[in-house]
Amino acid sequence: MEKLYYTIGEVADTLGESVSLVRFWSDTFSKYVHPARNAKGNRLYVEADVEVLKQVHYLVRDCGLTLDGAARKLQGEGEEVARKAKVVESLKSIRTQLVEIRRGL
Repeated sequence: MEKLYYTIGEVADTLGESVSLVRFWSDTFSKYVHPARNAKGNRLYVEADVEVLKQVHYLVRDCGLTLDGAARKLQGEGEEVARKAKVVESLKSIRTQLVEIRRGL
């Protein structure tokens, strides 16, 4: 079962990035990412926010776009970007599994 909320640390671990970068992306793409806040003021992300941050990660890290370029891509081709980001994430997961299998041989 999926969690309702993810902490910024969990999102950073998922993306393989630092907490400060996730916070920066969250602030930069506030049109798409709307984290809730708990009583302490910590950011809590829902699954949709995490998916947008994964798309930003794909556009910036894998495609080499600037933040402005990533924002334009999300605005114009959001569904295509989401699809491509999921494919890349799946391929990375498969590669990790294959590397683990190879180590076991």
